[in-house]
Amino acid sequence: MSFTLAIVGRPNVGKSTLFNRLVGKKLALVDDQPGVTRDLREGAARLGDLDFTVIDTAGLEEATDDSLEGRMRRLTERAVEMADICLFMIDARTGVTPTDEVFAEILRKKADHVILAANKGEGRAADAGVIEAWNLGLGEPLRISAEHGEGMADLFGALLPLSEAFADRTARAEAAAPVMDVSLPEEDGGEAEAEAAWVPSEERPLQIAVVGRPNAGKSTLINKILGEDRLLTGPEAGITRDSISLRIDWEGTPTRIFDTAGMRKKAKVQDKVEKLSVADGLRAVKFAEVVVVLLDAAIPFEQQDLRIADLAEREGRAVVVAVNKWDIEDEKQDKLKALKESFERLLPQLRGAPLITVSAKTGRGLERLREAILKAHAVWNRRVSTGQLNRWLSGMLEQHPPPAPGGRRIRLRYITQAKTRPPGFVVMCSHPDKLPDSYSRYLVNGLRTSFDMPGTPIRLTMRGQGDKNPYQNKTKSTPSRLRKHLGKGRADEKPKRSSRPSGGKPLGRKPVK
Repeated sequence: MSFTLAIVGRPNVGKSTLFNRLVGKKLALVDDQPGVTRDLREGAARLGDLDFTVIDTAGLEEATDDSLEGRMRRLTERAVEMADICLFMIDARTGVTPTDEVFAEILRKKADHVILAANKGEGRAADAGVIEAWNLGLGEPLRISAEHGEGMADLFGALLPLSEAFADRTARAEAAAPVMDVSLPEEDGGEAEAEAAWVPSEERPLQIAVVGRPNAGKSTLINKILGEDRLLTGPEAGITRDSISLRIDWEGTPTRIFDTAGMRKKAKVQDKVEKLSVADGLRAVKFAEVVVVLLDAAIPFEQQDLRIADLAEREGRAVVVAVNKWDIEDEKQDKLKALKESFERLLPQLRGAPLITVSAKTGRGLERLREAILKAHAVWNRRVSTGQLNRWLSGMLEQHPPPAPGGRRIRLRYITQAKTRPPGFVVMCSHPDKLPDSYSRYLVNGLRTSFDMPGTPIRLTMRGQGDKNPYQNKTKSTPSRLRKHLGKGRADEKPKRSSRPSGGKPLGRKPVK
């Protein structure tokens, strides 16, 4: 990326709408009510032939205390310091407000390059606001419409000369940096790289989603992993709204970690923005490879926690259960024993999944959490050879043969692994529709135990082997040779029996003398 662009401005001026247009996807939540965006969201943007990083920020508030608005303002000011260019947006239909004037002064002091944009500039109603924007002293305002895509050519023209300056700076820095030889040794031949191709890399990092109920400590946990206050946190429940993805190097493992909004019971979700937030979190679960279900140690395994864990299992994701706020527990051993018993009883579909106790506040247990995530990901990618599977199947059949419903024996002939991520197996058998679910669970539990696949979802499919009668449901037909022999009549009619016996004498008559 050549440079970083931060979009700043008052709440509800259209920052998230422009962010979605620049990245080409509807990543940020957009709604008419102000204050929807709270965290910093980064995305890879493209405008014309310019590739850059764009940052969507929370609406600038005048609060400076430790309230939620004050913490949001400090996070936005941090984005201003991080970015190479700031795009200051105002509402052209509303005009310049006193708040706009205050933050224009802040940008003049903190930002090196500021571009002024008057959004919602379509139509004559915006003429007065565009002219009034000159009073901010930030140069000529760009008249744009993020909703309809108007003014993007003007924005490209304003970014082009700045991008060329940043590109020259980057080129000089790369030329001054020492050249490192990253090629493999000659005797290696690249085999080691081929064997380790499945390991997470910069091009394809390990995808982790942290999910749970509101106020479980998801954002605090991710901040502790990052080592900085990158996400907005606080004692209020439901602070996070967007699903924020962050790229980190977690002790040598390239990782993309998703912070999601807290998921309450569906009946309690009435607000439109909260519905959008929950839907965004569910989409993050579908994109993740490992899902960390974060519980509150004070109230673990509530009904909503069980629903969230079951959702991750049904989506086929590797699951790690983490119990947060462990630092405030007094009777840790008794509590841990009760947690394990509740886990085995309430979540049998995740039998063997790791249960880790952590403290997002102090950072205790993060190393064990990382090891559990990497192990769950390795099991999720595991492949078992067909020979091992069929030897295992023979032993399982000897130990517990399948039932014979209606006196018809079900034969399990063959098993193979069809896929990974999660592991999926196909069993060739007779009468697959009559095999009870209890026997399928018996086989799944055997796979977990025999091949060391605890906790990961396993898909077992029973497939028939085509042992039906090939002549079933087919009508009888007379061969063509028989039709030629008969000479006349319909081919499917049976030949009439002769009234004379084989000796030629008529039946039932006396011979004439």
